[in-house]
Amino acid sequence: MAKVELKQPVVAEIAELLNGAASVVAVDYRGLTVAQDTELRKQLRAAGIVYKVYKNTMIRRAAEGTDYAALDPNLEGPTAIAVSKDDATAPARMLAEFAKKADKLEMKGGIVEGTYYDAKGIQVIATIPSREVLLGRLLGSMQSPVTNFARVLNQIAEKQGEA
Repeated sequence: MAKVELKQPVVAEIAELLNGAASVVAVDYRGLTVAQDTELRKQLRAAGIVYKVYKNTMIRRAAEGTDYAALDPNLEGPTAIAVSKDDATAPARMLAEFAKKADKLEMKGGIVEGTYYDAKGIQVIATIPSREVLLGRLLGSMQSPVTNFARVLNQIAEKQGEA
C-alpha cells in the first residue's frame, strides 16, 4: 500500500472533525507531563471537546479550501487541536484554565465561528463565559426590575394596611 493511501483516512478523519465545528484551537503541548496531558484530555472529553494530536501536514491537507486553512501559520512544531461542535468558547476557556496550572501548555491560535484569532485573541475569547452563564445573567437582569417593582408594591400595601 502506498503512503498516500495510508494517509487519506487520517486526512478524512480530520476533515470530518473540522466539518461543522463551532471552534478549533491549536495548542503546543510540549513540556506537559503524561499525568497533565491525561488530566487535560479527561477534562476536555467531559465537556464534549475532541482533543487530538495530528501531523501538521495532515491538518493542512484536511483544512485546504475551508475557513480552517487560516490555521496554517500555527501549524509548526508539535500541535494538538481542540475541537468543539457545540460551544464556540469552550475549548479556549478550558485550555486557558488548564494553562494556569500547566504553564508549558501554549495556545497558538484558533478559529471561532469562522474567524481566525491569534494566541492573544484566543486568550480574550477564553474570558467569555459559557452560554449558560450568559443566559443566567440575562435572566437575572430581566427579573431584577420586576422583583424590585413587586417589593415596592408590597411595601405600599403594607403602609396602607397600617393606616
